[in-house]
Amino acid sequence: MDKIIAIITTVDSHEAVERISRTLLEERLIACAQVIGPITSVYWWKDRVEKAQEWLALMKTRETLYEAVERRVREMHPYELPEIVAFNVERGLPGYLQWVRDETLIPRIT
Repeated sequence: MDKIIAIITTVDSHEAVERISRTLLEERLIACAQVIGPITSVYWWKDRVEKAQEWLALMKTRETLYEAVERRVREMHPYELPEIVAFNVERGLPGYLQWVRDETLIPRIT
């Protein structure tokens, strides 16, 4: 049975994070996305400490769909180096985890 993962990405606008989330949903690559923000991010970038207002998407999907999600996020993301990080969902309500499986594509083997 496919494991479930949570993937996060941060973007510089509410419109961008909604566009990414909706596209991944419509393509059945994720079952859902929670949009959180605005948040304040502080980070090193090109030898300087930066501070930015961002929006975060927390998306749930099958582990087997990670590469497809990463590819689509990179295609749509405005950043030179986007944050795309996945975490294994070790435990969860069985019915919810099955819902994530049911709402996402089963990858085709070619």
